[in-house]
Amino acid sequence: MVPGEIYLANFHFSETAGVKLRPVLLLTPPIGPVPEVVVAYITSVPPDAPLAHDLVVHPSQPDGQGTNLKTISAIRLHMIATVHAWSLVRYLGKLPPQTFEEVGARMRTLFGPTTLSLSPLDQ
Repeated sequence: MVPGEIYLANFHFSETAGVKLRPVLLLTPPIGPVPEVVVAYITSVPPDAPLAHDLVVHPSQPDGQGTNLKTISAIRLHMIATVHAWSLVRYLGKLPPQTFEEVGARMRTLFGPTTLSLSPLDQ
């Protein structure tokens, strides 16, 4: 599990006993003795007016090749969560390095100049 990879993850909802399977982008590797990862939500229903920090990914375009997303999707960088690594159910794919660099640039814009550089650990 390295930053830039896309997984399907189980999200538990407190108001119901339900679980929803959602695609997520890993922003960190597993952290801690009970491994957790920081992720950004991915939606297959991109907003009509994307925010400056939303990254729309087209699976048929160079920015989306290798992601194995089935449809045009938006990575919602303001919707981040920390989840247990065991919540990651299935590996889908990986963002191309240049696209993941764009994620880092948008995160720095969103959170300010103190945001650390996001870069895949295996580069």
